[in-house]
Amino acid sequence: MADVAKLTKLPPEVADRLKAFNLNYCLTCGTCSGGCPITGTPGMEGWDTRKVLRMLVYGMVQEVVDSKFPWLCTGCGRCAAACPMDIDIPYIMGYMKHLRPRDQVPGIVHKGCQNNIDTGNNMAIPKEDYLFNMADMGKELAADELPGFFVPVDRQDASILFFPNSKEVFSDYEDMIWWWKIFYAAREKWTIPSENWEAVDWGLFTGNYDATKLFAQRKIDMMKKFNIQRMIMPDCGGGSYGCRVGMKNCALESPENKINSIYLFEYLKEIIEQGRIKLDKSVHAGKVFTWHDSCKHGRELERHFGHGYFEEPRWVIQQCVDEFVDMEPNRMNNYCCGAGGGMWPMPYEAESAWHGRKKYEQIKNSGANVVVVGCSNCHDQIMKRLPKFYTDYKYEVKYIWEVVADALVIDPYTEEEIAANMAEAAAQWERLGIEIEDEDDDWTPPEE
Repeated sequence: MADVAKLTKLPPEVADRLKAFNLNYCLTCGTCSGGCPITGTPGMEGWDTRKVLRMLVYGMVQEVVDSKFPWLCTGCGRCAAACPMDIDIPYIMGYMKHLRPRDQVPGIVHKGCQNNIDTGNNMAIPKEDYLFNMADMGKELAADELPGFFVPVDRQDASILFFPNSKEVFSDYEDMIWWWKIFYAAREKWTIPSENWEAVDWGLFTGNYDATKLFAQRKIDMMKKFNIQRMIMPDCGGGSYGCRVGMKNCALESPENKINSIYLFEYLKEIIEQGRIKLDKSVHAGKVFTWHDSCKHGRELERHFGHGYFEEPRWVIQQCVDEFVDMEPNRMNNYCCGAGGGMWPMPYEAESAWHGRKKYEQIKNSGANVVVVGCSNCHDQIMKRLPKFYTDYKYEVKYIWEVVADALVIDPYTEEEIAANMAEAAAQWERLGIEIEDEDDDWTPPEE
């Protein structure tokens, strides 16, 4: 005789948390399972979202916590967006992650989260190495392309606060340069932090609520300490969504924690509309571009904060290119690429690629040559992982700020502007105790 599931009494804290979702509202209609990337994943036969919800109703929380299911959830939100009873399933999966002991969190995501708590970034990059890298790369860019450029750190009264992520600082240096070119062209008064600079929130990926709140509070404190006008929300979909959640909780604790922020798509649209940057579409001629709607930039923001960024990025891209097509479906109905929820860095490559099979089909069916993204995890998934598993259609992947930077027409800085920047840079690096080579420091204006 088959085993019969028995109701299990839950610990009061767990019961109270799950009561907030009233799982008895679930109609067991299967809409969630029909839209979930996990459904049908090889190795997960017999598991689907509807079944997991019924397990929780019966008190089988530990069985769910011990399974891979919550960790294979990308948090894409297709389930919740379609649920007729409006059950917040991604939040429930995040809570299942939260209940897993920290030493049993799969892969490197807990270690990265703990590194961020302890050192201010996921990879525990020492402060001196980070600052030297910023100084050296800034100097090289000034010499090669942008006279007078430097990377401002802890700048008082800046207009914009910007956060890099440790992947870029550690290895993908060029991915930072696109933003630097945009700030330079817009003559923006921007800055990055010297400490606690990590953009990515792996607390969100691991169900570590305290970490998500801590990372948000650090950003708030940085804004106040240096009297910065606005913060650009981190580019990583999870990083920006986690930051929004963390800042909301911080503001509930104290109204003084409210700060001004702007989303990266809003910022790009703003400086284009204001004429602060000029663009030349011809650099992208001959290629067809499409946009990937990141789940956390779009669908999940729409559900939780009332506005998903669907139209702004499309408008920005179309200021830079002549040929743009949409993937189908798109916006709220878009398919997940398979990288969310920590799936990119976690040890589930085959499962993640399976999740992304529909995204690959979307790209192929669109006929686009270039897939534009606004999230670092989506970028790496679509550029590196999906082509390993699906090989019959070739495409490029570019960040939206890369597309903008490639199309920039930069008005030259005056000698006075260059001199002022160089003086500020010299004072900054001396204040921070960073020494860089001097052989190219004697800048002279080009001959007419």
